[in-house]
Amino acid sequence: VQLQASGGGLVQAGGSLRLSCAASGGSLRSYNSGWFRQTPGKEREFVAAIKWDSGRPYYADGVSGRFTISRDSAKNTVNLQMNMLKPEDTAVYICATGRGILSTLRVPNGYSYWGQGTQVTVSS
Repeated sequence: VQLQASGGGLVQAGGSLRLSCAASGGSLRSYNSGWFRQTPGKEREFVAAIKWDSGRPYYADGVSGRFTISRDSAKNTVNLQMNMLKPEDTAVYICATGRGILSTLRVPNGYSYWGQGTQVTVSS
């Protein structure tokens, strides 16, 4: 499965961005899909995920209520709507997919395929 992320950019605090991750070589309906983010010198951090079978979303505590993950089966994409952005949301956002079990949904080891990342910068 190949993943291509897009939609990053520069936005002021309080603004919104919508990230999209397009998949090829496999259907996202058969995989868990997730978004992680990473800043220099820090480990990859879980942001949100969507379970392949139930479609249930999962969020990190710091983004719950502000971010929404969704899956578009027709377009074979997974999207991340980010609202009320904060400067601390600044990072490279990376999409991933895999067939890990539920307990690995929030950790990188639960994913087998990774996109290249898209930069999100939130100014104060």
